[in-house]
Amino acid sequence: MKKILVVEDDIEINQLITKYLDKEGFDTHSVYNGMDALSSIASHDYQLIILDLMLPKMDGQEVLRKIREKLTVPVIILSAKDREMDKILGLELGADDYITKPFTIGELIARVKAQLRRYMDFNSVNTNDDAKVLKHGNLELNTAIFEVAVDGQKKSLTAKEFAILKLLLSNPTRVFTKSQLFEAVWQEESISDDNTVMVHINRLRAKIEKDPSNPIIVQTVWGFGYKLGEVH
Repeated sequence: MKKILVVEDDIEINQLITKYLDKEGFDTHSVYNGMDALSSIASHDYQLIILDLMLPKMDGQEVLRKIREKLTVPVIILSAKDREMDKILGLELGADDYITKPFTIGELIARVKAQLRRYMDFNSVNTNDDAKVLKHGNLELNTAIFEVAVDGQKKSLTAKEFAILKLLLSNPTRVFTKSQLFEAVWQEESISDDNTVMVHINRLRAKIEKDPSNPIIVQTVWGFGYKLGEVH
């Protein structure tokens, strides 16, 4: 049974989310502030976290920062803020999805299932030929153990950062548009040219590039999209 943590200070919303996730067969735990969230995360192995941004004791942004210092577990942000910059900030901090209040339970459950499906796919033990190490210069990506290393040093990537890098490494001569990357990694139709892909590319570069301002692994093809750089 997949274990989910709900971090939401509004008791009614928290209980509503927990009730319906339990009905879907998940093992759902609830906390109501940021400090309790970190304590619960330290003592349980969660497969997904639903995180409100406006929390007492420690706000959701700080909680997310601390989560990303150690874990790649999917995080879905809940927020009453629907400005584009708020969404970009959440993604830059490492969130996998961002849902604006008010939302429907049906939408939330659908996104939870989608995030879990992708996360479990990336972390499942692969016993067939798809389990392999992809190499590009000094970078290695192991698809079986969800691990990336540059010059032998392990890098902590989120599930989507890993998926983007894996896609590029698996298609070394192809140029991907932002829409193509979004549809391949998020497995949803790209209905708008937002900054979601760009934010994740920037975060990925910050982790794997020697000089993120002059990337040589994940390169921009101006006016089109992104591609894997050539190894010299």
